[in-house]
Amino acid sequence: MAGKLGLDPAVVARARALAAEAGRPVVELARTHTTAAVERATLRLAGVVGADPDGIPWVNRLVDAVAADIGLGHGVLGPVFDALISDGHADVTLLAQKAAAGSVRFTVPATRRARRPATAAVRRGIARIDRRRRERERLVARLGDPPRRPWIYLIVATGDIYEDIPQAQAAARAGADVIAVIRSTGQSLLDYVPEGATREGFAGTYATQENFRLMRAALDETSREVGRYVRLTNYASGLCMPEIAALAGLERLDMMLNDSMYGILFRDINPVRTFVDQRFSRQIHARAGIVINTGEDNYLTTADAVDAAHTVTVSQLLNEYFAREAGLQTWQLGLGHAFEINPDLPESFRLELAHALLARELFPGAPLKWMPPTRHMTGDVFRGNLLDGFFNLAGALTGQGILLVGMMTEAVVTPWLSDRDIALQNVHYVLRAAGNLHEDFVPGPFMQQRAATVLAEAVELLERIGGQGLLDAIGEGTFGIMRRPADRGKGLDGVARRAEDYWNPTEALLTGRP
Repeated sequence: MAGKLGLDPAVVARARALAAEAGRPVVELARTHTTAAVERATLRLAGVVGADPDGIPWVNRLVDAVAADIGLGHGVLGPVFDALISDGHADVTLLAQKAAAGSVRFTVPATRRARRPATAAVRRGIARIDRRRRERERLVARLGDPPRRPWIYLIVATGDIYEDIPQAQAAARAGADVIAVIRSTGQSLLDYVPEGATREGFAGTYATQENFRLMRAALDETSREVGRYVRLTNYASGLCMPEIAALAGLERLDMMLNDSMYGILFRDINPVRTFVDQRFSRQIHARAGIVINTGEDNYLTTADAVDAAHTVTVSQLLNEYFAREAGLQTWQLGLGHAFEINPDLPESFRLELAHALLARELFPGAPLKWMPPTRHMTGDVFRGNLLDGFFNLAGALTGQGILLVGMMTEAVVTPWLSDRDIALQNVHYVLRAAGNLHEDFVPGPFMQQRAATVLAEAVELLERIGGQGLLDAIGEGTFGIMRRPADRGKGLDGVARRAEDYWNPTEALLTGRP
């Protein structure tokens, strides 16, 4: 797809340089802080499992106990394993149980004796992630990938994992390549990960390790049946972003929604908390071979898709910088964008094509995730199905990598199986009829000029962000018109500046960098 828009390479290079300039201070912030979720994720990698009778995970109990005794700034792993050695406990989970009962007190380790066993425990968790990645690679080699792009991405979520499984399997048999299990409403605001298989989610199913395991096993069975590897995705966002990333790696999920801006803007999670969590979670995704999906489409549910198009481009460039800095490869960058221009606007389809092709040419090697119309769906299912068809056609014309299936019942009901079947028929028809049309599609001056305008506006905004700082820009409502100051928001009390003696070997083990 390279070169159809005639983008100025100097402007593109300038945009990337400005994104790096804006992103570096945030990366430095992440390097000098930790969070309760980062420390809990570390303990999960070290093998701490289970929950108390009230459903509160033992990792929460341990981190809360350490924080109460000495704070989070020294790291949790050292104090926990030092206490394990001092008190002669059999394992960390038993230590957590005693800590919850108030019978253990944590101190800053006076020696380095705990570092070797603690590092070994984390290394075992990362070794499991490595094994799961190799499993995926073997299955893809044996069963194969879908025979064409874009991959068809379909959402399944009833609230009951045991209902989700047969629906997901049916969707894969009907042609879905990626199954996404939406989380239960509000889970991103829970500061713990629920335990076990769940059946009571609302408008989604809880993201838990057991639910991940069950769905992955079911889709492996279906993958063998249909003769292609069916991918599974969930959501590593919210207050437990690093933990869910760790669980995804341990249970071989293939894609994860992973974007701090979604939590900042739409869940009012503290910006510092979620940028620190995002970097750690992306280091896990990089090691696990997981493709991330970012949430730029969400901006256009609150801001005008034409006026705010450049904010999507800016966010994509920032997400690219943050992802690459965390170790993700280009093939793992499922950067988001969306088909959300008001269809009543003259030339709306031409504008959509210009925006989609701009994203494709800016990130030519990335498996971009193209999102269907939602904001301007009216409840007229016939109009909605037609609009989804135009969305599918735009995806084919511009060579998108991951195409989320739009539903004609958007804004009416949670989709029925029959709705998904009709939506999949729409996608299959368009991709069969126009799947290689991007080879012949050449944009004219209208689309070339529109793309150049959006890119120029993105550069201008990045220059302003570089001058004031990304956190201040977010606080002023630059993205999605939401104002989210850095000193407010949920989860701020779970952020700590790293002390001089802070110790956590996980980042070095994940990345191979000291």
